[in-house]
Amino acid sequence: MKKSPLVGISLRNGLIAGTLAVALLVLMYYLGRHPLMVAPFLDFRIVLLGVFIFFTLKEFRENHQAGELHFWQGMAGGFIMVMVAATIASLLLWIFAALETDFIQEYVTRMTEYLKSFPKEDIERIGKDAYQRNLENLPSTNGKQVAASYFVQSMVIGFFVTIIVSVALRKQPKTVPHGN
Repeated sequence: MKKSPLVGISLRNGLIAGTLAVALLVLMYYLGRHPLMVAPFLDFRIVLLGVFIFFTLKEFRENHQAGELHFWQGMAGGFIMVMVAATIASLLLWIFAALETDFIQEYVTRMTEYLKSFPKEDIERIGKDAYQRNLENLPSTNGKQVAASYFVQSMVIGFFVTIIVSVALRKQPKTVPHGN
């Protein structure tokens, strides 16, 4: 059975994107900005995954499909690319958290301070029980949990970005109308 070029391109770009994602996490951490404390709408994964999905699908479309790309091909290629990137990034994040012991502890400290700064109205809107449960569970956070959460978040971000890029890049063959 011959391997599809879409799979190969997606695997290669996913490996690069996942490695780059962890490199950016580590860089942010050592520059004093804890990467796990970034607001979701400012998460660099939106741009990173968008760029890699775009170039994955564009390369496949232009080099292997004579300029055609169906939506399902875009979704498949994007899914594979994001799955590989999320897996690689999560595994490397888990390793980094194990090697850099202050990484998780600093996250727990900063997140605890952040949660304790919530106004009373926000706590009531979230629910006092949920708020208290999150605050109590925070000290037991470990690298495995952080990596698993990073994986899930990456998959969610990647899913939505893949839809957008797949729609933007899809080109279907032109159909010739039947003559008279």
